[in-house]
Amino acid sequence: MMRIEYVGHGYHVGEELKAFAEERLDKAVKLLESPLEARVTFELERHMHRVDVHVYHRHGSLQARDETGDMREAVILTADKIAAQAKRARKRHTARRRRAARSVDQQSHWPVDVVARESLTGPSADGDRNPPRIIKSSLLRIKPMSIEDAALELDSEIETAEHGFVVFRDSTTERVSVLYRRKDRHFGLIAPEF
Repeated sequence: MMRIEYVGHGYHVGEELKAFAEERLDKAVKLLESPLEARVTFELERHMHRVDVHVYHRHGSLQARDETGDMREAVILTADKIAAQAKRARKRHTARRRRAARSVDQQSHWPVDVVARESLTGPSADGDRNPPRIIKSSLLRIKPMSIEDAALELDSEIETAEHGFVVFRDSTTERVSVLYRRKDRHFGLIAPEF
């Protein structure tokens, strides 16, 4: 349940408008976790109706403002802005939780292998005292998909992906390929030559 404080500047806030604003805001913030508090300010200035909304929730706050010739329309537009912000906030929160769970899962289940350079390439010719070592080994699930699907997955997982690449089995050629994000924000494809 959300607690809402109503404030009117140059405008009398009736019970019907309060109920309307509460209904619209309840729909807008349904994705956010409780407890929620909101402050809704109604202003009338030179025939322009302005609504300013501040919503305080567990992980931060949201704010939106809009003005039109009608107070109810301003409430609708402001609530829509709050709903879009709530959706983005929920996505960010979910992505953070997934990243945290993924890092804990990887730390506890994925083995860390240390392999000496000599075992890979023989003794170092230049006599390096600290030869490079492989310190991490990862098992990746390779799914069959098209290049377009791999691009969509990489693009949608950009905030949550640990790696900047997707390993997949190309559904048209049945070859294992790697799609990665380049520094210029475009994609690169590594595919075997047969």
